[in-house]
Amino acid sequence: MDFKEAATKNIEEILRELEGSLDGISDKQIKERIEVFGKNTFKIKEKTFLEILLRQIKNPFIYILFSASIISFLIGEKIDAILIIVFVLINLTLSFFQEYKATKTVSLLNKYFVSKIKVKRKGKEKIISEEDLVPGDIVILESGDIVPSDIRILEAQNLLVDESILTGESLPVEKNAIILTEIPKEAFEAKNILFAKTSISSGKAIGVVFATGFNTYFGKISKKISSIKRESIFEKEILYFAHLILKIVLFTIFCIFFAKLLISKSENILDFALFCVALVVTILPEALPLVTIFTFSNGALKLTKKNVIVKRLSSIEDLGNIEILCTDKTGTLTENYLVLEKIYSQEKNKALEYALFSSSFATLKKYTSSGSFDKILWKEAKDNIKSKIRNIKIISEIPFDSFRMKNSVLIEDENKKRILIVKGAPEIILNSCQNISLEIKNDIEKIGKEGKRVLAIAFKELNKDKIDIEDEKELNFLGYFVFQNPLKNSAIDAINLAKKMNVKIKMITGDSKEVAGYIGKKIGLIENLENVILGEELEKLNDNDFKKVCDTFSIFARVSPLIKYKIVKTLQEKYTVGFLGDGINDVPALKASQVAIVVDSASNLAKEEGDILLLKKDLKVIIDGIQEGRCIFANVNKYIKYALSTNFGNFYSMAIISLFIKFLPMLPTQILLENLLSDLPAISIASDNVDLEELQKPRTYKISSFINLILILAIISSLFDFIFFAIFRKSEPFTLRTAWFVMSLLTEITLLFSIRTNNFFLKAKKPGSILLFFSFLIIFIALFLPYSDFGKAFFDFSSLSFKNLFLLIFLVILYFITTEFIKLIYLNFSKKLNQNENNNLK
Repeated sequence: MDFKEAATKNIEEILRELEGSLDGISDKQIKERIEVFGKNTFKIKEKTFLEILLRQIKNPFIYILFSASIISFLIGEKIDAILIIVFVLINLTLSFFQEYKATKTVSLLNKYFVSKIKVKRKGKEKIISEEDLVPGDIVILESGDIVPSDIRILEAQNLLVDESILTGESLPVEKNAIILTEIPKEAFEAKNILFAKTSISSGKAIGVVFATGFNTYFGKISKKISSIKRESIFEKEILYFAHLILKIVLFTIFCIFFAKLLISKSENILDFALFCVALVVTILPEALPLVTIFTFSNGALKLTKKNVIVKRLSSIEDLGNIEILCTDKTGTLTENYLVLEKIYSQEKNKALEYALFSSSFATLKKYTSSGSFDKILWKEAKDNIKSKIRNIKIISEIPFDSFRMKNSVLIEDENKKRILIVKGAPEIILNSCQNISLEIKNDIEKIGKEGKRVLAIAFKELNKDKIDIEDEKELNFLGYFVFQNPLKNSAIDAINLAKKMNVKIKMITGDSKEVAGYIGKKIGLIENLENVILGEELEKLNDNDFKKVCDTFSIFARVSPLIKYKIVKTLQEKYTVGFLGDGINDVPALKASQVAIVVDSASNLAKEEGDILLLKKDLKVIIDGIQEGRCIFANVNKYIKYALSTNFGNFYSMAIISLFIKFLPMLPTQILLENLLSDLPAISIASDNVDLEELQKPRTYKISSFINLILILAIISSLFDFIFFAIFRKSEPFTLRTAWFVMSLLTEITLLFSIRTNNFFLKAKKPGSILLFFSFLIIFIALFLPYSDFGKAFFDFSSLSFKNLFLLIFLVILYFITTEFIKLIYLNFSKKLNQNENNNLK
């Protein structure tokens, strides 16, 4: 039985179908039903040690680098093979422990004590573990209880339930036992159903369990999402990029090898084949995993200081990719509580007194049993008003009813006067009052449209011992109270920062259209209420109209879990989408999104799907995270552009030059040393500073987007190698190799300082101190090593003459000027091309 069916059946039908009674069920029935339906649990399987490790290994670059190390070992380059393995193992170790630690942290946050629940079995009340509940059990719930399963209400008294975990509705909703005449389409319409994992805010309820465990509304959502797969944007891009590099390299090697066959048939083709394999190994950016892990770890550390736990390191970079951030309202844009904004009354103290006289503080003399409004008013009251409550005598009362939308209390005050106080929804109270001005009605209507909550109060003297509904007429209007969810102090700043970074914010909430619209207008998301669309309106749209609405609207109200999911999936067809949620109703959308963000108060199921966990629910923290992600994106891409430009350049020049000379242009040990030394400043780029424009302007966050620039810079690098070869071609092999080694290192360092910014290099933000240190260190080593005994003995270097050194430095300066000039021309052309494309789209 599901909630739609249970909501429209009377109590006798439900009990008959469940083979139960108002006295509960028998021990035999309990045993049979546990065998059929299982325990009433919602336990989520935690990731094992092995699953986390396999996740780290499933990385295309890891596969390629492992292959490269094997090839290096087979062709005799054992040191190279060992270094590649070391890089891979460092990457795997750091990645694994980061995710393992984060997973265990989340696991600890998910721990909760086994809940106990009061039931009626065989006519007697008893306390049992909620895991032992079965369909047909009669459950008794009071204020503060967590609803253990899906329950049809049999009796309700002043019942308010917090359903925010399911619906996103920020305020408790009224519940009752009345049969619904129409089948509810969504959970929030089922006013006679208590859903698993919601909580009782106030009042009391007796109900019958009709669904347990994964048969509940909660459980069905978790089953629906089990087939949804989510893949990191960064991981997909790396996979595409790795395939692209391999295709280019293998095609080139194939051409070079057959060219060599045609040119030099008599030479040892096997040696040249091994040389070609070695070239494939040298072109790989072997330090990429290390650069990314250091960059991600640095970003994770910064976010941790802001109360953010990162479960997957690559999700930090994914944060920078976010173009649209979908979020709820309560606790993110607004505080997760109500405040009293104003009391509208000519007698404010009297209005507050009477409101508390008609609250459960007066009727039950208990603070904890009151509803949300009563608690706020209690906090507002001074001690003299609170003391009066103890002296008030309650003569008669009619409890609050969600259909009447009011409650009435007949009191006897300190002067022995009997006064009837009626409190409730303003439209109901105003209809029962005499001499109400049109101005008051208009003011209340205007406040309601602003999304605020209004509680009205009226009274009259009544000398009776018992009151009934007929007494609630011809009342004297006393005033009304206005409540609202206050905006977070950081909300407007976060929205403004998001706009600067070209991140669109979409509010998806379970709240009403008026509430969502008021908040949206206040923070600058929309201009009027017409810019808010309801979930039921979305359900009626065809696919094309649905896409248009998702793109144009910024606020979606009264949205079901599956519509949330559909909104996220639709937006992902054009944009990179992040989703911030916490309830069970958010889980499908969290799993569908490229970046899933949850808060520590989220349900266990939501936290399981989250990539990023917020210990502080604040939109500003996420926007800061997006900014950090863009810094990481910029630095990782600096390395990729640098490594592949230099590697491709050396690859092509060495491959082509090797066709025309009878000796190797550079010895394997020299190639290895050059690769190792150039990697030091390259790895330090992980901590480099980033230009502000890279964080603010629109970006195509795809690694493949700058492959053309890499190839252009690689061609420039090869051209300068050819110029070098033309100058030094008649030199001795030792001199040529030494000069090429020095030039390769110096040009790579200069390229790094050119490629680290999209601006003219002197206008860029100052380089990071670590990058500067290693760059100067490598320049010193490159110039010193050829003259040292160590360099001559172990790497076959020879001293360079002053003339040759001068020529090398001149070539390096000319190379830097050329790359800087071409870079600026290319980026300027790309910028204009993107602007034209954007204008055409508009």
